[in-house]
Amino acid sequence: MLAGKVALVTGSTSGIGLEVIRALAGAGANVAMHGLGDPAKLTDMCHKIASDASVKAIYAPADLKKPAEIRSMVKHTADTFGSKLDILVNNAGIQFVSPVADFPEDKWDDVIAVCLSSAFHTSKAALPYMMTGGWGRIINTGSMHALVASPYKSAYNAAKHGIAGFTKTLALEVAKNNITCNAICPGYVLTDLVKNQIDDTARVRNIPRESVINDVLLADQPTKQFVDPKDIAALVLHLCGPHSSSFTGACLSIDGECTVCPLMVSALFVH
Repeated sequence: MLAGKVALVTGSTSGIGLEVIRALAGAGANVAMHGLGDPAKLTDMCHKIASDASVKAIYAPADLKKPAEIRSMVKHTADTFGSKLDILVNNAGIQFVSPVADFPEDKWDDVIAVCLSSAFHTSKAALPYMMTGGWGRIINTGSMHALVASPYKSAYNAAKHGIAGFTKTLALEVAKNNITCNAICPGYVLTDLVKNQIDDTARVRNIPRESVINDVLLADQPTKQFVDPKDIAALVLHLCGPHSSSFTGACLSIDGECTVCPLMVSALFVH
């Protein structure tokens, strides 16, 4: 389905991003992996992805708090694959849990930089390649916190609400260029970020770890289960597929039906 396409996925060395990059490679796209970890081990991961899917895969490092490194990452990806970049998945994220009154300012800046500003910088750098190629798909990992808020996560809530607005704005700007931009808004997925968040939330709320899982994270998810990363990867594939051109400017909830109130449904799509 995606043979000949080139995809860059940030935060793709584990969790949601890893499932997404495997799915894109499995559909025939050449892929660039980004994320934290030992470069040698991550290069080995790329070799395995490439071998399993019979595509090309590279590791493209960057500190997402540094715009210059983001631009270099995007350029390196495009240059490697013949000045081409078709799919960008802005998935990387970090979290910090604290009341606003005690929220460290440096942690606020880091969360905003990685979860929001990096999506702007990657998208801006990728757009010229997509416009030259006459086709592009930008997909942002928005989280259910792009649609609703939770206490003690002010920076993350602000960043993800910002992602929703950025997604809709960019979709409008490139609507005539055969480029779409959407946000996927998962409920809780049991990634490393969420595992760390469980402990932080237990500390801030002074409740047991099990209570965080059952009474906080999964309280409003009717399935009472964490979202499967493979479901998110399948939605990414659909948004990149041959019948996806009318999906743009959407914040798509995938959370066991818990975050979207009736008043918000009409705002999910740009027609």
